[in-house]
Amino acid sequence: MARAGRTVGVSALVLVLAGGAYVTADAYDVVPGLVTLAPEAAPAAPFPQPPGAATTGAGAAVLADLDPAVPAPDAARVQALLDGLAVDPRLGPSVGAVVADALTGEVLGENASDAARTPASTAKLVTGVAALTRLGADRTFDTTVRQGAGDQVVLVGGGDMMLAAGTGDPDAVNGRAGLADLAAQVAVRLRLAGRDTVTLGLDDTLFTGPATAPGWDPADLAAGYVAPVAPLAVDIAKISAGEYPPRRTDPALHAATEFAARLTEAGITVSGGPARVSAPATGDVLGVVSSAPVPEVAQYFLDTSDNTITEVVARMVALDLGLPGSFEGATQAVLRTAQTLGVDTAGATLADASGLADGSALPPRMLLDLLQLVVDPAHPELREVSNGMPIGGLTGTLADRFRSGDATGLVRAKTGSLTSVTSLAGSVLDADGRLLLFVLMADQTGAVGQSQPRQALDGFVSALAGCGCRG
Repeated sequence: MARAGRTVGVSALVLVLAGGAYVTADAYDVVPGLVTLAPEAAPAAPFPQPPGAATTGAGAAVLADLDPAVPAPDAARVQALLDGLAVDPRLGPSVGAVVADALTGEVLGENASDAARTPASTAKLVTGVAALTRLGADRTFDTTVRQGAGDQVVLVGGGDMMLAAGTGDPDAVNGRAGLADLAAQVAVRLRLAGRDTVTLGLDDTLFTGPATAPGWDPADLAAGYVAPVAPLAVDIAKISAGEYPPRRTDPALHAATEFAARLTEAGITVSGGPARVSAPATGDVLGVVSSAPVPEVAQYFLDTSDNTITEVVARMVALDLGLPGSFEGATQAVLRTAQTLGVDTAGATLADASGLADGSALPPRMLLDLLQLVVDPAHPELREVSNGMPIGGLTGTLADRFRSGDATGLVRAKTGSLTSVTSLAGSVLDADGRLLLFVLMADQTGAVGQSQPRQALDGFVSALAGCGCRG
């Protein structure tokens, strides 16, 4: 296939995210000196579909059968490229990598691919696959108000940390459900019952255990790279609209305080401040608002590499499996779900679901298995994992990478960045039009920052894209 004929399909409108400064390892996997926590930009025009792609439903891209007539790469040539990457001094002494043909599953090159390494945010692929497998395409996370004892109404968290403080936006993921809309529903029910004064309870009992992981650096919490995990929050617990804002220390209580203000605006007097209840609320439902569906939420945390939302979704997977909604329950749940899909999890350890905590280790081969499931036509329910990953030079945490060269617009990959760790896992079209899967992990890069290791990984993927490595 001629290079002029190669295009990349995008299932949704492209969002190019704005950036701002930061000073530590990029917990959101952005270019050094830039961060992607600004409000979502206006959508650009959609990109053309790739050859063989089709659309269903609301425009979600569905990968059709890959064309076996497209020349397959020669494994020896791919291995030679990978051998060069493994000894690249910019990556340090610990490099795990594997490249495979998406159509056949044949491994075309590898280096220490069975040895577990620190994944950083590529661990979010495990959570994304688990969420779409267990929770399904129509699942939402609902914030509810129930009748409590006496004059009490109880705000019940159901897993949505992206509530809007005011009116919800039906076109947004962060802010789909609004507290003002919930208050309006409740106010109508109360007035019909002849009530105009209430006390407000808060039920945030859905999750258990600590709200912050033991392996999180306190500096990351202080800098706002992650928030305490709660079953409800406004705007992912951001205190301000800055590019990297600090987060609320008690996201659920802050959401309850905002809800009390919305009730007051709706004409209901709230006596006193919100008070936590000790047991789950079970009274009549007075109102409910729903998050975006799980596939959209998964796309959000894969594209932006949002640690907090990843942790919330993993806990919802745990609850679906009957496990505690805790860090331990969440990590067990996502790995167990991967196992049920036939993924070999030997050697895999997760300290959290987002890859931010110290102590996680995943083999490149395991991440490759997940990618193969994502592009497998037998698992269309997982396609939104691929659609949610950033596109090189265009979206999310790859918006400022692959801005030129053979892979621009042709690579979809999940980034991963921590101190001394740089990783990248995804897919790329080569010059012949063959779809290749890759997992690249370097976890002993040293105190060199992210620029040089990323140049090495991006250069390798660009070489794959431009290779046309037919036998």
